[in-house]
Amino acid sequence: MRALRDPICAIATPPGKGAIGVVRLSGEGALEIAAKVWRGKDPRRLKGGRFALGEVVDPKTGEAIDQALLLVFRAPRSYTGEDLVEFQTHGSLAVLRRVMEVLVAEGARPAGRGEFTLRAYLNGKMDLAQAEAVLALIEAEGELARRQALRALEGALSRRIARLEGKLLDLLAHIQALLDYPEEGVEPLEAERTIREVLAEVEALLAQAKASRLAQRGARLALIGAPNAGKSSLLNALLGYERALVSPIPGTTRDYLEAPLELFGIPLVAVDTAGVRETEDPLERMGVERALRIAEEADLVLYVVDRSLPKPAPPPLPWERTLKVATKSDLPPAWEDPEFLPVSSLTGEGLDRLKEALREALLGREGGEVLLTERQVEALLRARERLEEALSLPEDLMGLALEEAARALALLTGKEVAEEVVARVFQNFCVGK
Repeated sequence: MRALRDPICAIATPPGKGAIGVVRLSGEGALEIAAKVWRGKDPRRLKGGRFALGEVVDPKTGEAIDQALLLVFRAPRSYTGEDLVEFQTHGSLAVLRRVMEVLVAEGARPAGRGEFTLRAYLNGKMDLAQAEAVLALIEAEGELARRQALRALEGALSRRIARLEGKLLDLLAHIQALLDYPEEGVEPLEAERTIREVLAEVEALLAQAKASRLAQRGARLALIGAPNAGKSSLLNALLGYERALVSPIPGTTRDYLEAPLELFGIPLVAVDTAGVRETEDPLERMGVERALRIAEEADLVLYVVDRSLPKPAPPPLPWERTLKVATKSDLPPAWEDPEFLPVSSLTGEGLDRLKEALREALLGREGGEVLLTERQVEALLRARERLEEALSLPEDLMGLALEEAARALALLTGKEVAEEVVARVFQNFCVGK
């Protein structure tokens, strides 16, 4: 993809009223354009990283648009790798639009979506995995998503992938030397051991794909059980405040109730559903059907059973993503089952253990600290397939499979990636980033 150099500008702050608004200007001639619309210290004479106080003006009329701060970054030490200027004005949309008008009139063009970050990528300021982390950081709603994105932006994933690429390329070079110079007595290498090491790393990354996806988009947690099993009390205990109505009368919850919470840095929506039981009441039956449908669609289900009463027959649930909880553990038990986690919403007993089980079910044992986009997961799956193929081949025939595995890993950071893939990455960005 060709480098872009023409001057671009965009409003970098979100729409609406605010104390401060920022307009960015980057590219060849950015300092010259800034000088034309600025009344104050000449931007062309400012060192990188320096502020100046002055006014943004319309150069055609001399009219002041707003008092502002101007900040200069000089190439290559800027976000885009180009000369870059930021105008920090008051946050009025009228002011920001007017600043954009005069910049465009003096030769800049409005930036496209993500074009500032695209230029950073094209100018070698970051790789594609880091560029995707920028978007993830902007969109992060939970603490885990923020941590994942920041680690990726700092290059943690890129360095990990580079090490794996290096191992495969070293192995390829050695295999090639064995084939090309057999008479030179090149020492054989344990190819299978190296491939299995790389494959284990790829598998470890893929194991975190689910946690990465949940951290970025959030998760739905459904509480399912018979009437009066303690679902509403458990929801309130997890929330730390009374959100659901608690009553000793069975069937109090006829419809579902949603409540947001954050656990382990993941934004969750907990759904308290109607009690699941056989009933002739058409309204309650609709609630039961809806509860089971919610369970099917949830990322994780808590099957809640009152341990102080006889155990009911289990409803049809997605058991592969269901945790079993025995409530009212402060009362004498009517049954024991090691598959159920005992919890008392009244005393708090067992809540920490339940939360730990929730954490492992959602994040896995790795903890979910790696940011992986769908594009990156596809590349890892391709690499895994080629590595498994290489293991099934004799050493003198595994070169092509290893080369394709290395190429798949390179796609994660943007090497040899097609222009349409790059365009797809940046189309989801906001205009000013």
